[in-house]
Amino acid sequence: MTETPERRLLIVEDDAAFARTLKRSFERRSYHVLLATTLDQARELLKTESPQYAVVDLKLGTESGLAAVQLLHQHNAEMLIVVLTGFASIATAVEAIKLGACNYLVKPSNTDDIEAAFSHEPSPAQELPPAATRQTSIKTLEMERIHEVLAETGFNISETARRLGMHRRTLARKLAKRWVT
Repeated sequence: MTETPERRLLIVEDDAAFARTLKRSFERRSYHVLLATTLDQARELLKTESPQYAVVDLKLGTESGLAAVQLLHQHNAEMLIVVLTGFASIATAVEAIKLGACNYLVKPSNTDDIEAAFSHEPSPAQELPPAATRQTSIKTLEMERIHEVLAETGFNISETARRLGMHRRTLARKLAKRWVT
């Protein structure tokens, strides 16, 4: 009998409870799961680990998950990366795909949704309403623009703040907030 190769998954998520839940769920599906709560932790893990899959939160405290996507894709262009977000936007979805993500899901997403996203299978739970009927809040639009400029500047906070015409500390406070949409 041939042993199946180990499936290694990296979860980059700053919400500890959600990360633990995802970890347990994927472990029940025979994944070897690694956890990182920051970009630096993910970078350290990549020095010794080579995951084939990754789940990345778009907002990692004051950091952008798009920087994590870029890092993971540069480490292994074959890695299947799924971005999760509580505040989806077309701009961040497009940027995530450009940086190497294979899919982009709106929270709440479960393990079934994420596994389907790894194989590029559409999930009915992830269908977004038509743009004309979907309301977008000012806060969501603001965060979308911030993430867009962050990606344009190579995730340089100071340059992003300058381009947005705001103080660096103001930008850091905005990035640290927990947005509920």
